[in-house]
Amino acid sequence: MDVYLESERLRLRRFTADDTELLAELDSDPAVMRYITGGRPTPRAEIETDILPSWLGYYERTRGYGFWAAIEKASGAFVGWFHLRPSDDDRPDEPELGYRLHASAWGQGYATEGSRALIERAFRELGAERVTAETMAVNTASRRVMEKAGLRYVRTFHAEWPETIDGDEHGGVEYALTRAEWSAAQPESTDWRGP
Repeated sequence: MDVYLESERLRLRRFTADDTELLAELDSDPAVMRYITGGRPTPRAEIETDILPSWLGYYERTRGYGFWAAIEKASGAFVGWFHLRPSDDDRPDEPELGYRLHASAWGQGYATEGSRALIERAFRELGAERVTAETMAVNTASRRVMEKAGLRYVRTFHAEWPETIDGDEHGGVEYALTRAEWSAAQPESTDWRGP
């Protein structure tokens, strides 16, 4: 297992070509996909031929960035994934944070824990100046995760959604955290462990 980083309860590892079934199962839950596709599952063929190969390519294209399978340390179970990747404008010093977890993992602090670990990696090792994250304005659970991870509300925006989703008329929201803001909030020592 190629471990990217560990937090108290999670191990984030690289995806492999053998992870198609894990992703297909995750994306088959209408609750998980509610704010992404309106609840429609991602076709397995799309995961196998488009999504997973694209994610695997990140490891070669960008140093330290990509998509990471989140494994619960205690059980070894796949609980979802996180990403830290350059934003659309390809500014490597302003990566975007994202996550998708199984509904069974919701409410346990995993999204916040994994997000904090990736934010720390971005600022300590990857030279990030600002970390951003986006979600639908009505996705209050994801917004709470962003806030608990230290990100702050920046703006509400309206864009064309690829699919109609309940609440999309309220737009999306951007959250962000700068290096200076993150540094000011750090205690003298941290319990972060990289590979």
